[in-house]
Amino acid sequence: YGKAWRKLPKELEPVVVRKLNTPHGIRSLALPSVESWGLKRSDVAHIIEPGEQAARKRMSAFLDGPVFEYADQRDQPAAAGTSRLSQDLRWGLLSVRELYAGCEEVRETAHGNRRKSVETYLTELAWREFYMQVLFHFPKVLETEFNEKYCGLEWRESAQDLEAWQEGRTGFPIVDAGMRQLRGTGFIHNRLRMIVAMFLTKDLRLCWMNGESHFMQHLTDGEIANNNGGWQWSAGTGADAASYFRIQNPWTQGKRFDPAGEFIQHYVPELRDVPAGQLHAPPENGKALAAGYEPPMLDHAEARAATLQMFKTAK
Repeated sequence: YGKAWRKLPKELEPVVVRKLNTPHGIRSLALPSVESWGLKRSDVAHIIEPGEQAARKRMSAFLDGPVFEYADQRDQPAAAGTSRLSQDLRWGLLSVRELYAGCEEVRETAHGNRRKSVETYLTELAWREFYMQVLFHFPKVLETEFNEKYCGLEWRESAQDLEAWQEGRTGFPIVDAGMRQLRGTGFIHNRLRMIVAMFLTKDLRLCWMNGESHFMQHLTDGEIANNNGGWQWSAGTGADAASYFRIQNPWTQGKRFDPAGEFIQHYVPELRDVPAGQLHAPPENGKALAAGYEPPMLDHAEARAATLQMFKTAK
């Protein structure tokens, strides 16, 4: 405005920003490496490239093509069908408004299934914002179930079962693959987040807070509102949650979303010589699917019946 600001009231005068000089003698620490955390390179399956520049490259690459196949590819963990931008949004390397604007721009010129695919992705961004609103208006969700009807659920307590789930030693291939992806990469595919979450809460009947805490300790994209919302959705206790009687069968989930066993065999090397068809059904007589691999820790049908009873008798 040139000199026009001089006519403004004193309280509206612009603030003069002066250059700040860093004092001499202050040394910066080196960026942490994998070894800084006590890990070995061989233990890490893949760590995504960090930084704002890398984030923008990922966004551009996603909007240039994969977003048009998102609806068909997003539930297949072996495929590169998701945006992989969650950690960039979490740490502010990308603005969700900028990403939304980019999606709207490509949606306007897309048609048919390509357009619907972009819209599917936009609904996922909406879920992200929805859970932030839930946390803002109902901060109690960090301490208890959103749905007060289920605040009295009698969850089991088993440190042994919880540890087996955390380490990917349940004997259920798709569950173990997801949990090992999390431990090895700091990321877990969205479909797998639902599968492993329902296994913990609906098969093992362990409180969702155990899983929520474990995820936050390992996820590079761990964000409090969305992590809490996702866990309560899977547990059947949250806002607009999956009904309590919706209990995913981990065997059929693996068959549906990883039919060739590509994802499973990548993260569970003990099963690399097992035919894909055998990865998606309980082994005979409860035995392990392969040497060195755990037998299934429970019978899914029996666990499902116990969970339904737990919800029906909730106080």
